[in-house]
Amino acid sequence: MSNETSLAFDHPEARAKAMAGDAPLDRISVRDHVVEVEIGAFQAERGLTQRVSFNVVVEVRPVDAELDDDVDRILSYDRVTEAIAGALAEERLNLLETLAERVAERILGEPQAMRVFVRIEKLDRGPGALGVEIVRAVDEHHARPATPQADSTPHPHVVFLSNDAITSANLGRWLDQLEARAEPVILCVGRAAAQPPQTGHKMTQRRVDLLAIEQNAWCLGGRDDRCVVVATRTELDWAMKNGQISVWAPSKIVLDAVDGPRVGPEDPVALAAWFAGHMEASDLMVIGAEPPHAAPVDIIVQDITESGL
Repeated sequence: MSNETSLAFDHPEARAKAMAGDAPLDRISVRDHVVEVEIGAFQAERGLTQRVSFNVVVEVRPVDAELDDDVDRILSYDRVTEAIAGALAEERLNLLETLAERVAERILGEPQAMRVFVRIEKLDRGPGALGVEIVRAVDEHHARPATPQADSTPHPHVVFLSNDAITSANLGRWLDQLEARAEPVILCVGRAAAQPPQTGHKMTQRRVDLLAIEQNAWCLGGRDDRCVVVATRTELDWAMKNGQISVWAPSKIVLDAVDGPRVGPEDPVALAAWFAGHMEASDLMVIGAEPPHAAPVDIIVQDITESGL
């Protein structure tokens, strides 16, 4: 094992001492990530799964602006585990070397990634761990184009719930049906019936009204544990890939959007329609409210008295 690879998996103190005087890159790591998978060139490895351990260290380029404790500005650990899952899902492989290359290539496709150390070990092939370790880096001058990957972007089913729908006796049955759907589900709400504080200033009022929507989202989350309030695109992406029903807290995405909505929180159904387009949703279902005049996705209107969706 090379000194650089050893340092990548050693204690950070050892790496810091070895690189004293330089400007080392920040890094993130995923350690001892174990997956059961069918892999191997030997006949004895076919038709059954074995435990494979992944240890990945990614060196990342510095963030240009302040982080502001914002998960959308960093390379999330989820992107590393998704790279592993994506490489495993492509096809059955014989060699750990091939798997390591594919994991590294996927990770280096992330804008922040500069260099990646990948260690993969089979845990069930003998008394010890058998594995490979590779180091791959982005070549700034002769960057290899990333291998095109199949479009795996989820197209969620976005559902707007009026206040009457939130308090409806049918809510649990609707959630049962939404949970059973193949596509991921994101719920949207408007403000509660109570009037939010009035600031007398357009920009500050917009923030207050967005926060009022988020308060109502938390109220929905309190009615059913399946409804998890999320605010960032990173959280939404994770939820969609892991079968979680999300309730959209709109402030961050609305305020950060380059091409933001032309409607405000005072028209929550139209705001939900904008969000559906922003998320490339398959459709927007509106329960207990009038549908928007125009939307970038198909609209489904659901009567609040009907228990079946």
